[in-house]
Amino acid sequence: MSAPPRLLPDEPLPPYTYVPGRSPHPVSDPEGHQFGARPPMPALLVPERWHESRAYLRGIDLFNCAYYWEAHEAWEGLWLAAGRAGTTADFLKGLIRLAAAGVKNAAGKPEGVQSHACRAAELFRAGESEPQGGSLFLGLRRQTLIELAEAICRSGWPASPPLLLPTLPRA
Repeated sequence: MSAPPRLLPDEPLPPYTYVPGRSPHPVSDPEGHQFGARPPMPALLVPERWHESRAYLRGIDLFNCAYYWEAHEAWEGLWLAAGRAGTTADFLKGLIRLAAAGVKNAAGKPEGVQSHACRAAELFRAGESEPQGGSLFLGLRRQTLIELAEAICRSGWPASPPLLLPTLPRA
């Protein structure tokens, strides 16, 4: 399988993806690859300028390379910066839940995969009615995300890891 396209090829990937119970916690374990480091709070994600947010793009790259816990962490900072409520925050929470489903899959917990994917689908579906939430939001198609999350909710994590492929604005 070829490597997925990277949005930030200059950003190195972590040395391992964290799976609870199988690898050292990246931050709290002295053997973790980020032990003692506190990532800076990312800047507020402006929906019209999503493609300029390195934290958001980093989350997509991490997700696409199967670093689901790390993607969750990248998007969680943005979710907190967004105030944890509203169209952007809810969309990010859907991505966080989708990444959490990936973590649960890696940990061999199918019930967790299903519950996180079902909640992700709900969050993506809820934003469809928002005026600024539209069908394409933060570069991703809501309908594609809804279908992906619902499929995972019904059938479990796919054999081929899912990819998030944003539509980049034209220069």
